[in-house]
Amino acid sequence: MNISMTRIQAILMKDYKEFSRNYAVSSMVLLPIILAFLYNQSGASSINAYLLPINMTFSMVTAYIQCCLIAEEKEKNTLRSLMLSPASLGDILIGKSLFVLIVTMIVVAMSIFIVGYKPSNLLILAISLVLSTVFYIALGTICGLFSKSIMEGSIIVLPVIIIFSFGPIALNFASTYPILKIAEWLPSSQLLLLAEALEGKYSMSDVFIPMITIVVWSLLSWFLAAFIYKKRMVD
Repeated sequence: MNISMTRIQAILMKDYKEFSRNYAVSSMVLLPIILAFLYNQSGASSINAYLLPINMTFSMVTAYIQCCLIAEEKEKNTLRSLMLSPASLGDILIGKSLFVLIVTMIVVAMSIFIVGYKPSNLLILAISLVLSTVFYIALGTICGLFSKSIMEGSIIVLPVIIIFSFGPIALNFASTYPILKIAEWLPSSQLLLLAEALEGKYSMSDVFIPMITIVVWSLLSWFLAAFIYKKRMVD
């Protein structure tokens, strides 16, 4: 697979222009920041309070914006042209993901700073945040490929926002409803478990199990996204 930085940069700049023109999409970056500010003002200092704005960033910013950018391409019938262009699959997937990755990292960093979260091991947490971003970009890509317009994409991505943002909250009810224990294996819950482990004495398994789980989710999601993308090329 040939990767062209020129084509990736062109796709990146195109996404930036579309994002800056669509205020309904770009305004979503404010929601996690506002939530982080409210938590800071309320004096919340638990790991759950710190991680909720971060997990909301992944679903309401990363997945949502990625979905809407791809849905907008389909709505304007430009995605087909991009598929038939000399750009390779890698060029398109990387180019369509890079802008959202940058936006996500900025919003996550601002949320962490505003809420006052000071992780004990910033390096391990940063790696897990990047891995989570990669996963949510894949989810947004899948949702976008199933959408025909931005409006439709906004609806399709809602289950992602609900399930993955509030996965850790579902764990609080797992003792009453045992079926909710499955939420422990969601990437958002694994990120919370990792953050909690880093605050105390942790073993290698406390770090590797959550990170491997997130990596597996990411790989499966990107394989599915690539498969759907190739199917759309021949439809």
